[in-house]
Amino acid sequence: MSNEVRPATADQTAFLEELVAAGLLIQSGVPGVYGHGQAYERVIEQLSNLVSDLGAAAGASKLRFPPIVPRHALETNGYVGNFPHLAGTIFGFEGSEADAKVQGERALAHEDWSEFQSQTDLMMLPAACYPVYPALAARGPVGPGGLTVDIGGSWVFRHEPSLDPARRQAFRMHEIVRVGEPDAVEQWRSEWAQKGIELFGKLGLEGALANANDPFFGRVGRLLAASQSAEELKWELEVQIAGPEPTACASFNYHMDHFGHVWDLKLSDGAPAHTACAAFGQDRIVLALLRTHGLDPDKWPASVVDLLGS
Repeated sequence: MSNEVRPATADQTAFLEELVAAGLLIQSGVPGVYGHGQAYERVIEQLSNLVSDLGAAAGASKLRFPPIVPRHALETNGYVGNFPHLAGTIFGFEGSEADAKVQGERALAHEDWSEFQSQTDLMMLPAACYPVYPALAARGPVGPGGLTVDIGGSWVFRHEPSLDPARRQAFRMHEIVRVGEPDAVEQWRSEWAQKGIELFGKLGLEGALANANDPFFGRVGRLLAASQSAEELKWELEVQIAGPEPTACASFNYHMDHFGHVWDLKLSDGAPAHTACAAFGQDRIVLALLRTHGLDPDKWPASVVDLLGS
């Protein structure tokens, strides 16, 4: 299931060809994995700065994590069970010199050499906010008023090969995380959804907020998805890119006390902390900008260019 490559529409295929021809994306030979040209990367950095500025205005402190995470963390928070089709596990060589020789020969011939690989204690990071909760829990109880954290533009991985340029296996997500009391966190999520709508409007993007759910796996996962949707725990800010349906370019998620229980992340009164996050899909936003305003960022509307800065 997870090895199947999702097809693309004619519009999506044509858009990808245009992006590659313009030097904005660089093909790797694997669906959903691209290099980026200078103009594309410049806009990514400008977007990240915009989101960080919003976070700083809200009192966010900065934390940064690598694009890999301890396997134990994804086992503990339920990701491995709920999203087995998206998870990326890191394997490494632990064989003998003779094994290394055979592995090298098979690799050069592009034959199967997986028998010489063993599972390591690491996995690819699937969501930028995941390392934050155990890190904050290790500090002890969260003080009155809670706290806000800017995670930055982290590389994340989801094993979901696709020919749609807006659906990547490796992409960047800039997240702002809020931790605190239930009412304050829920209100924060609503405020940041509005901030997202306003930011997209200033960028000249027509975004619409929609109730959504995550692609949980299996029967239990479908029940989780139905519950998540009914409780409106996940809102997505959707923009038309290359269709036919609009694409989620940002999400605003209320986790309730899930991570508080999982990581023993507590408030000062001993109650589990509630958490929420605002996640901005940087690559999808850049693609939406390129689709809306054209493939040359220097020729975008002056208001957008001025907002992004130099």
